[in-house]
Amino acid sequence: MIPKSRLLPLFLLSLFSLFLYSYYHSSLHLFAPETVDSIVNPTNSPSSYSNHPGNPILVPPNFTFIIKVLAFDRFDSLSRCLRSLANADYGHDKVHLHVFIDHFKEVDLRNGSEVLSKKLEESSRILDFVDGFSWRFGEKFVHYRTGNVGLQAQWLEAWWPSSDDEFAFVVEDDLEVSPLYYEFLKALISNYYYNSSNFSPSIYGASLQRPRFVAGKHGNKLQLGSGTRLFLYQLVGTWGQLLFPKPWKEFRLWYDEHKAKNIKPVLEGMVTTGWYKKMGERIWTPWFIKFIHSRSYFNIYTNFLRERALSVSHRDAGVNYGKTAGPDSYLLDESSLDFNLLEMLPLSNLKWYDFCFREVIPERAVRSFDELNPLLKSVQKDNTIILLSTFGASQTVMRNMLCLFERLDVRNYILLGPESDFLLDLARRGHPVVNVQQLLNGVGGYKLMGSQGSNAKLIREILSVGFVIKKCLDSHYSSWVIVGNMVPISVDAFSIANEPSYDFFSARDSGLLFVRSSAAASNIWIDDFIYRVAEAAKASMEDNSLSSEHRHFVYFASESLQTNGVRIKKINELSFGVKIFSNYTSHTSLGDDKKIIFWPYGRELDYLQKALQSSGMWVVDGDSSCVAVVCHHS
Repeated sequence: MIPKSRLLPLFLLSLFSLFLYSYYHSSLHLFAPETVDSIVNPTNSPSSYSNHPGNPILVPPNFTFIIKVLAFDRFDSLSRCLRSLANADYGHDKVHLHVFIDHFKEVDLRNGSEVLSKKLEESSRILDFVDGFSWRFGEKFVHYRTGNVGLQAQWLEAWWPSSDDEFAFVVEDDLEVSPLYYEFLKALISNYYYNSSNFSPSIYGASLQRPRFVAGKHGNKLQLGSGTRLFLYQLVGTWGQLLFPKPWKEFRLWYDEHKAKNIKPVLEGMVTTGWYKKMGERIWTPWFIKFIHSRSYFNIYTNFLRERALSVSHRDAGVNYGKTAGPDSYLLDESSLDFNLLEMLPLSNLKWYDFCFREVIPERAVRSFDELNPLLKSVQKDNTIILLSTFGASQTVMRNMLCLFERLDVRNYILLGPESDFLLDLARRGHPVVNVQQLLNGVGGYKLMGSQGSNAKLIREILSVGFVIKKCLDSHYSSWVIVGNMVPISVDAFSIANEPSYDFFSARDSGLLFVRSSAAASNIWIDDFIYRVAEAAKASMEDNSLSSEHRHFVYFASESLQTNGVRIKKINELSFGVKIFSNYTSHTSLGDDKKIIFWPYGRELDYLQKALQSSGMWVVDGDSSCVAVVCHHS
């Protein structure tokens, strides 16, 4: 039996324990379930952290934020920049400051002793100021170079991330930042980097400068609605750029490889390429822009209206400006803040724009017939859709095809293929794709085909393309089918089917088929017909009676149509286009009347590349990305 003298302490201890338990669990209820899990189980990945309205901005314990200030010989600019950084609100966070001071260029002592003295004096003045500058928020690090390296090296050598939780905010010395900038960037990192539901590997960072410039020649005007505060745009911003660690490491390795191989960052159709041809290695942005283009990466931008921004460049005289041009924007601060700065929409609600400021819609990957209908409606042009089969085509050849489509402004296409990294990457880049395995799960008879290996691959191609054509007919759309062994020469390559007496046009051996939207075609193209095409293919593959050049959808569909007595208009390849023969050696004469280049199905890549290069129709580079940005007004 417990003595009465000990009951009171035990009772008080129990009350205190109950209070702690209740407080702890009520506090956890303030956070989303994934955040609670990350607190209780600290071994979870950083992606479980997220920001929620009304709660603190959450980042993992090893989150590191480093400010990289790039300076040269502008004392007044640097002092203004550092003071604005020190005046920002960092809460209780540890934020590091790294200042990189480039050395002045060598001076000819025979005629420039006075100039040398002034430069030495200016350098000492800058170093004295930086040494005495108080940074109470974290580590202050100063790197004073022994020789002049220029702006490119200042950027490229400023940072190598030590972890995937380290972020760099790079500012040149003529910048001034808002006191609100850090809280905004931290919230942005929490929302779009650590929140797995908002994360995209296509995002390489965020720019705080006011968007003003479209880099693609003849691109659209940079116009945004008043309700758009955040959007994504491919162009890097040099006036206050936040960099994410993984894309920056990837860029540095890409840069090293291309620099070592003497591959220049030339991207035709870009204003920035003109800068590079004029200024060469004095600037770094053309390198990063070429990298962004090859990977299809995007940058988060702000749109705060009335020319306001969280980072303002004073455009002082230097590498980029011969003479001082003055502030490019108005600095957003507490006195001019008339909205919730930390309110950030889900990533799925933000708009994405390419270098031409043309909207891009990423992750358009169809996995069911219910998802297919709205996609068909969104891509069709003049009630016509182009279906690109990726089954038998080289990835590089298919990317070349898409670059030619961009050059001709052909946008009414869909790619169909088996699930693969290639298909997923195309979807990430904004190309509409159909995952045929998942699509065919909704087709009851698919499992009855029972094929293996290459036979199964052909059957999947026939069934998926066949049923997508049927969906097009149901929606009153005509469709072209291309199996990867042709490229369009002219913009009217897909407008030849103008004879109303025919519903089907075919270049059987070259893998090109047109199905007109009509009642007659719909009556023919039914489920039973599609399965008969697949059965015919299966039988031919099993008895090995078919050459490899005919193992594609168009051949079997054309054969089955003829077997059923359907009238097909045969496309005369030599009058309609140019056919690359096996003995092709000389430059191809395209002519004004030619619309398409054909080649035998399954032709080797090296052979095709040389043949198409001689015709000016090979438009991908060593990164399998387009050699040019071609802007067409939306």
